Amino acid sequence: MSAESWDPGLQSERTRLAWVRTATALATLGLGGAGVTARSSGHPVAIVFFGVAALLGAVTLLRTGRRFRQVQEALHQERPFEHGGDALTLWFGVLAAVVGGLVFVVF
Repeated sequence: MSAESWDPGLQSERTRLAWVRTATALATLGLGGAGVTARSSGHPVAIVFFGVAALLGAVTLLRTGRRFRQVQEALHQERPFEHGGDALTLWFGVLAAVVGGLVFVVF
């Protein structure tokens, strides 16, 4: 293994923790937003969007362990790692939270 491709530092561990923090924040935001919207007799569409955000955050959180192992294997085997699916899941989760917030505020 060449020195350029593998650094024995904690970069991948810090990246995993960042994914965990982001997924936890999204799931918490979704649950909190759905709860506040439901208690304030808000629009049911906002509750659905907040629920989708919470679900996508939870899915990402559940996938972080497997994703971490896949990243480690890719690094040790000096091959690229495709992570577009996880990023897309979080992107749609954030989009759902934003739409839920907009529906909550506007309606």
